[in-house]
Amino acid sequence: MQARSALFDLYGDYLRPRGGRAPVAALFRLLAPLGIAAPAVRTAVYRMVRQGWLHPLRLSTGPGYLLTPKAARRLDEAAARIYRTGRNTWDGRFDLVVFDPPVQRAERGKLAASLGFLGYGAIDAGTWIATRPTEEVETLLTDAGVRFERFAAHHAGGVEGAEALVRRAWDLAEIGAAYQAFVQDLRSVVADVAADTDDERAYAARFTLVHAWRTFLFRDPQLPPDLLPESWPGSTAAEFFDDHAARLRPAADRYVDRCLEQSSPRLPVPVS
Repeated sequence: MQARSALFDLYGDYLRPRGGRAPVAALFRLLAPLGIAAPAVRTAVYRMVRQGWLHPLRLSTGPGYLLTPKAARRLDEAAARIYRTGRNTWDGRFDLVVFDPPVQRAERGKLAASLGFLGYGAIDAGTWIATRPTEEVETLLTDAGVRFERFAAHHAGGVEGAEALVRRAWDLAEIGAAYQAFVQDLRSVVADVAADTDDERAYAARFTLVHAWRTFLFRDPQLPPDLLPESWPGSTAAEFFDDHAARLRPAADRYVDRCLEQSSPRLPVPVS
């Protein structure tokens, strides 16, 4: 687990509901159970500040970091997809974006990863589609200096034609296999965490679960049921995730609150 991605998970899942800020000492404590050392946290925080995700501030306990508005928006959108709180309906139209791909291979790869995160799949290098249109795609392409055109498109072949188009844009067999592997790999992580397990261990298990689940934001566009195969493994995996994420949440929250309290200044005991 990389420190930078772990910090995104930490802020998005635990610190965003608590004001989106934390002292550095608390960040160290909260990532230590995951095997991430303080120097790695410092380096990741420094990079996130330079990239506009975190803002340094002075807390009563010392230096700390606050989510920027850009980061708060991104994490709120990610949370809706992680916990699948939005309605997954489809009006039969695709959001179609056509653009001139960047010349440099590294730039093409970075742009492709960002488009994948937004739920877009490639028909070819310069033609991408999505069933969940987002205005963020225009900001992404504009910032990348890419000329583009954007359309709302119905498939003339109806649902059958749309299904064929989806299979071109996304490897559903690979995504389905990844969901099956997720359940298989994470079952041993969460199954042994019982009600009497200490809070730190429950927190680490839940963090690992959410971190693994978050990777599907980059690979699964969360297509509407009409365009998915029958017995879609993603549905089973979502039930597994929801059950264990909710079961482990109280213990994980207690651990987070304790780490934050330990970073707060202790008031002097009055002398009688």
